[in-house]
Amino acid sequence: MRHYQSFLNIIVLGVAASTASFACAQEVDAKADVNAGANADEPALGLGLGVGIQRSPYRGYGTKTRALPILLYNSKYFHVAGTTADFKLGSVSQFDFTLRAKYSNDGYKSGDAPILNGMDERKDGFWLGGAAAWRAPFAKFTLEWLKAAGNSDGQTVKLGVERGFSVGRVKLTPHLGVTWMNNDYVNYYYGVKSTEATSTRAAYTGKSTTNASAGLRADYSLTRSQLMFLDLSVTHYGSGITDSPLVDRSTTPSLRLGYLYKF
Repeated sequence: MRHYQSFLNIIVLGVAASTASFACAQEVDAKADVNAGANADEPALGLGLGVGIQRSPYRGYGTKTRALPILLYNSKYFHVAGTTADFKLGSVSQFDFTLRAKYSNDGYKSGDAPILNGMDERKDGFWLGGAAAWRAPFAKFTLEWLKAAGNSDGQTVKLGVERGFSVGRVKLTPHLGVTWMNNDYVNYYYGVKSTEATSTRAAYTGKSTTNASAGLRADYSLTRSQLMFLDLSVTHYGSGITDSPLVDRSTTPSLRLGYLYKF
């Protein structure tokens, strides 16, 4: 029971320290654990600052630029990277298994963009689920399943693959990802209820869809304790999202960079 109570305490700490109001938080923080012993059991603690620049798929929303603190914590049983907290279940050969809790800033308010005027507020999400990683000799594969704890009642499944290689003090990591979202998730964030429909915004019931992403991350070790990272990526949205009258683009780019000091 002590482990589970500590897990809950770490979740609260990770969410608070990552300033949950920033939309790009979870992505920036997820990159911060590179070269920080994410798969090891030895204790690690890191603090830093990240900046995220992301194009929103919502019509007229424009580009979001966010700055946020970064928290990294690792121990035998727990791993926290910003808005994501893991309880380590153990490893079998090259496979790692964890229980996962995550905060996501997917919500919006009606004043965020003209197309959202008159829409009911969509709240951010708190997710619970599990994840697995396969540390193959040629690449790292990850699988994540999450279910929203309220609000959207959505579910997501994400499959990712990445391969890192070093060039001097720089580590380059190309990465690919595919994320499936169920009807409830898409309908909550991209659907338009009949009471929200207008002459310029038709009612829309969201359906399950799959997004694809690709990017390149660069990590530069300033010293043994200091790390800078840069991530350029692009996301292509599935038809369940692009068919929504709230959306006017099928592909959006993003840039994330940050600094991390490891104690």
